[in-house]
Amino acid sequence: MISKSVLRLKRRCGLAAAGVLCLMPFAFAGDGDGNGKATHDVSTVLRTPRSPEPTYKVAVGFDGEVFPAFANYASMLPAQKRDWGVVNVTVTNPTDAGIRSRIAVRVPGWSDQEIQLAELGAGEVRTFRFAPTFHQRLYRNREIVGATAEVEISAPNGATVFATTAQLRLRSADDMYWGAQFKYAPFIASWVTPHDLRVEKILSKAKEYAPLRRLPGYEPWKGLTAQEQSTTVQAKAIYSAIRKSGLSYVKSSTTLGRNLNVTQRIRMPHESLDQSAANCIDASVMFASAFENLGMDPIIVLVPGHAYVGVRVARGSQRFLFIDVALTGRSTFEAAVRSAENGLAKFGPSDITRISIDQARDRGIYPMP
Repeated sequence: MISKSVLRLKRRCGLAAAGVLCLMPFAFAGDGDGNGKATHDVSTVLRTPRSPEPTYKVAVGFDGEVFPAFANYASMLPAQKRDWGVVNVTVTNPTDAGIRSRIAVRVPGWSDQEIQLAELGAGEVRTFRFAPTFHQRLYRNREIVGATAEVEISAPNGATVFATTAQLRLRSADDMYWGAQFKYAPFIASWVTPHDLRVEKILSKAKEYAPLRRLPGYEPWKGLTAQEQSTTVQAKAIYSAIRKSGLSYVKSSTTLGRNLNVTQRIRMPHESLDQSAANCIDASVMFASAFENLGMDPIIVLVPGHAYVGVRVARGSQRFLFIDVALTGRSTFEAAVRSAENGLAKFGPSDITRISIDQARDRGIYPMP
């Protein structure tokens, strides 16, 4: 005899006549006396296997941190040419059919929104690198701050298929990430700002220390020897103007955040000139800015514990004039040149990192806004 409880269960399923079992959150079990008792989670629940679905993984910056110099660089590259992104979205398509979606990324309050269209074949995995254009606020920021990246992925019909936020930390605009073995050293070119008003004012003063009050840069119509002499005269004039501005050595390179052994605070040239303070790398980017403004070819040279600036002596020449610019506030130009020559002579090629500003520009590394 079927109990009233079982009849009610069959009516609820609507399938009693066909003899199909309807699985509920709990099942009834007899106690031997014909009385039904509710017993939770004792039945085997038959589930329909789910089809594979695309999955999404979001990663942010370098170990969760975003450096303005890298963000500026990546934002000016086409998405497909980036090898780094502020936000990376990895899409995995385990299905046997292609998928299409729209991925939108932004950092509210700090950046515009960047949108990319993602098309993946069956079984394909792809990483999409995002570098939305940041507002000027980022490049005025002088301390590490927290922010949030918003990621939204939608289907062709506009339906949202995935949405998340990712916490990130925005580094100061002064923070440089060198990377292991100075892997990212060319990004020092982001601090070389030839068109900064303070740099141009220094050049305006420097011409007063040059013959005929001229800073002509290279003059290719001259012979190599004459060009080299002219370069030395112009470098000395720039050195004299910066020295007269009152610049002197202040280390001030400590930064905050992760990876402290491969990061460093670097002042922008206008900061060094406004504060009349600079360390060796601060002064190097300042002098490099002045040389680049004149159409000359500067390089920055890193050795263990120190940095020098150099300038090609003539267009097409393989020789450079090196200056120990950390001495600007306390030594003559001639002494600074000798110091650079003697200092570089102490190191072998494996200990010297040369950064051509011209080559960095060819790579798309431009001054930070």
